[in-house]
Amino acid sequence: MDEARRPERGPRGEKEMGGPRVWPLLSALIALSTITRFHRLGEPSHVCWDETHFGKMGSYYINRTFFFDVHPPLGKMLIGLAGHLTGYNGSFSFLKPGQSYEDHNYLGMRGFCAFLGSWLPPLAFLIILQLSGSLSAALLAALLILLDTGCITLSQYILLDPILMFFIMAAVFSMVKFNTWSGRPFGALWWWWLILTGVSLAGALGVKFVGLFVVIFVGLNTARDLWRLLGDLSLTLDVFLRHLAARVVCLIALPLALYALIFAVHFTVLNKSGPGDGFFSSAFQSRLDGNNLHNASMPEHLAYGSVITLKNMRTATGYLHSHWHLYPEGVGARQQQVTTYSHKDQNNFWIIKKQNSDYDPAGPLEFVRHGDIIRLEHKTTGRNLHSHQREAPLTKKHLQVTAYGTNGTGDTNDFWRIEVSGGRSPVKVLRSRIRLLHLSTGCVLGSSAKTLPKWGWEQGEVTCSPYLRENPSTTWNVEDHENQRLPNISVSILKPSFLEILLESHVVMVRANSGLKPKEHEVTSKPWHWPINFQGLRFSGVNATDTRVYLLGNPVIWWLNLACLGVYALLVVWAAVSLQRGLCLSDPVKESYTLLLESGGPLLLGWLLHYCPFYFMGRVLYYHHYFPALLFSCMLTALTLSVLLKLSAHLWCPSQPHSVYTTGMTLLILILIYSFYLFQPLSYGMEGPLADEQDSPMSGLRWMDSWEF
Repeated sequence: MDEARRPERGPRGEKEMGGPRVWPLLSALIALSTITRFHRLGEPSHVCWDETHFGKMGSYYINRTFFFDVHPPLGKMLIGLAGHLTGYNGSFSFLKPGQSYEDHNYLGMRGFCAFLGSWLPPLAFLIILQLSGSLSAALLAALLILLDTGCITLSQYILLDPILMFFIMAAVFSMVKFNTWSGRPFGALWWWWLILTGVSLAGALGVKFVGLFVVIFVGLNTARDLWRLLGDLSLTLDVFLRHLAARVVCLIALPLALYALIFAVHFTVLNKSGPGDGFFSSAFQSRLDGNNLHNASMPEHLAYGSVITLKNMRTATGYLHSHWHLYPEGVGARQQQVTTYSHKDQNNFWIIKKQNSDYDPAGPLEFVRHGDIIRLEHKTTGRNLHSHQREAPLTKKHLQVTAYGTNGTGDTNDFWRIEVSGGRSPVKVLRSRIRLLHLSTGCVLGSSAKTLPKWGWEQGEVTCSPYLRENPSTTWNVEDHENQRLPNISVSILKPSFLEILLESHVVMVRANSGLKPKEHEVTSKPWHWPINFQGLRFSGVNATDTRVYLLGNPVIWWLNLACLGVYALLVVWAAVSLQRGLCLSDPVKESYTLLLESGGPLLLGWLLHYCPFYFMGRVLYYHHYFPALLFSCMLTALTLSVLLKLSAHLWCPSQPHSVYTTGMTLLILILIYSFYLFQPLSYGMEGPLADEQDSPMSGLRWMDSWEF
């Protein structure tokens, strides 16, 4: 049957969505969600936890100051925009947690995050209503999120998490709505929900890279949908190709275009030099107002006799540097130290010379080319860049790099072969990626990114690496260049294109993200901790005189979610076996089993996609990383419990199953409300006696020793 002959039917759940009870219930949920998220929003009136990062980044956008973060920019841009629109001028420093906001207007940024966080329960309600057609299951899903203390806490502060979770839920809801219109393809609403799905995917990925998980989730759903259409022999190939093209445009091309647009706005707004400069290449920095490379002029190509600085292309490593101080006794050869230094300094300058010492600086001008053997003389001390068969100070499998000789005179261990990435010749300032291979030992000059002790002024370790594979730590570029015999050009003609800076920013973000390590005394966690609610995060306060906020999920909800994962697995196995064996089942039981398989399956997949990948990540992990997966777990729990109650009602009381079902659902909702009453001080702030003391409102509620509230 082709699209013209499809039956005129509305989407599944359309009747329920227009039912008399839905809109009042949805309105009540929106009101309750807004109240719980905005209650005591201004307290504590000081910086809490990661507000020190994301509030500061919002200020950078207001001040148009360039910074670096491991996440894509959309969330911080929206926080900055919210602050700007509500009267915050970007002048607060956000130095550390506990710093008082004083008279600064921070409520606009908190309010924006709370507003997006307040939409999570209504979206869960609408998703489950569309998937199941059950009003009670939809209500339960919304309440599981609405009454979770962890979701409330994350929504009340200047953080990326509520923004990310909003876009994830918006993408899932749009996808579900699009699926319900599959019977009316290429209509206005069909296109609307498909486009909105693509926009939401771009939003999720634009806030954090973990938004990629919901992109995969929607992609798998789309692949299954297209596979079903391909097997529909009533569709012509032309119609199938139209379906395929629509999804490619709306779910691939549109999100990518919007994602690129986010970065275009990011680079346009942040046009002033700032604390993020050092993470990027010299060519990138030349774009920024206030950077010493902006509107600078220098010779384009290197020649012998040029005075240069070399910047390592590893994230935040710095410039090749030397100074008069020697390596101490017992640390390799007692020769002059060579380090990396992150600041501009006269000790960063090197003179590039030919291998033979009888080169005449006044002779014919010669450009430096790929494959040349050179010497680098430190301009300030007159000693040559040198390596030999001694261990590096910290990285023992690498060789030591020193400065050696007098007035440019040294030995054969001063010779380096210059390699230009791609074999391009001659060497170009800012743009050429170069490596220096030590002629005698065969190692390559690089930075280990390790910090030397006080004898090395806590600067970066420079080594000669025996591992010759090209990587950022052994790749350098020429940043400053002086040569009186060469004409200067404006650096502006060497500025990278948008696609080049987009690629570079992603390389830097991914590299920095994977290298994140825990800070001293920081509370980290492991993925297996999360579903069992093993340990939370202290947002604010330690003492009895403080307002103490502790990020911890409502334990009744979290443990109910955990139990329902097992129950769901058992029910699915039983349902699959029953349907496969053709057992004689009543219609309500068949409908319940089908609902578990068709609607519960995608929710389980969403939970797995947002949880399991963290087991394979090498970066530091925190408790809050689980919350996107929690959303899927809550929705799956609501669906599972609804089906379980329905099956139990038909088994125990076949004459009045509806009464049993309603009683069970009401009792469950009352338990959730009471658990929220008990644990809500975790979100809204605990004051006075500590939890272990008798007069504390949390007395007796510290059910696990690992909870530190």
